Amino acid sequence: MTNEPVISIQNLNHYFGQGQLQKQVLFDINLEINSGEIVIMTGPSGSGKTTLLTLIGGLRSAQSGGSLKVLKRELCGASAKELTLARRHNGYIFQAHNLHNSLTALQNVKMGLELHNHLSLKQMLERSAQMLENVGLKNRLNYYPDDLSGGQKQRVAIARALVNNPQIVLADEPTAALDSKSGRDVVNLMQTLAKEQGCTIVLVTHDNRILDVADRIVHMEDGKLTNNAVLSLTP
Repeated sequence: MTNEPVISIQNLNHYFGQGQLQKQVLFDINLEINSGEIVIMTGPSGSGKTTLLTLIGGLRSAQSGGSLKVLKRELCGASAKELTLARRHNGYIFQAHNLHNSLTALQNVKMGLELHNHLSLKQMLERSAQMLENVGLKNRLNYYPDDLSGGQKQRVAIARALVNNPQIVLADEPTAALDSKSGRDVVNLMQTLAKEQGCTIVLVTHDNRILDVADRIVHMEDGKLTNNAVLSLTP
C-alpha cells in the first residue's frame, strides 16, 4: 500500500435543487483514501453516503467549491466529457445488480470492457470468461440472469466491475439483498480480487457483518463525516 492518496476530498459541499428549494446534503467533507485501501462508509439512510459515493465515481457532477480529486483528476466543476473519462478507471457494484436480463453472464461481464477499444472481441470474451471463473461461475457463462441465484447474480456484477482492472471499486450496499453466507462470500471475493489487482475499494453498507474486511470505517451522519478513524483488526 502506498501513501499516495487516490481520492482526496477537501471542504466538499453539495446541494440538491435550485433557488428556494435548494437543500445542502453534504457539509465540509474532508477525506483521503490511499491506494489499496478498503474503506467502508456507514451511517443511517439519508446521511449522504450514496451521494458521496456517486460524486467520487463521477456518476454525478460535483459542484464547484471545495475539491474532489480522484486519481489526481479534479472532479469539482468537471465537464460531462471529463466525468466520462474519470469513470473509465472505476468499477461499480450496486445493491441491485443491474444485469441485462436479455444477455448471458458472459455478455453482461463483457459490457465492462466496451469502453476499451484496444481489445479485440476475442480478447474481451477470454478476459470475461476468466473473470467469471475467478468468481466461481465457470459453469454459468451462458446462463441468463433469470436462471441464476441472487448470490450468483451479484458475483456476475462483481466480475463485470473488476474485469477492466479498475483502480477504484465503488460498491453501494452490495450485500443488502443477500443472505448471510452469500453476503460474506461476495465481500470476501471483492476483497481477494481487489487485493490481487491492487485497487482501492470504497463500500457503503448497513451490514455490520462485513465491517471486518475494512482497513478503515468512515461514519456519516446528516451529511457530515463524524468518524475517520483507522480500524485496527489486530488484537
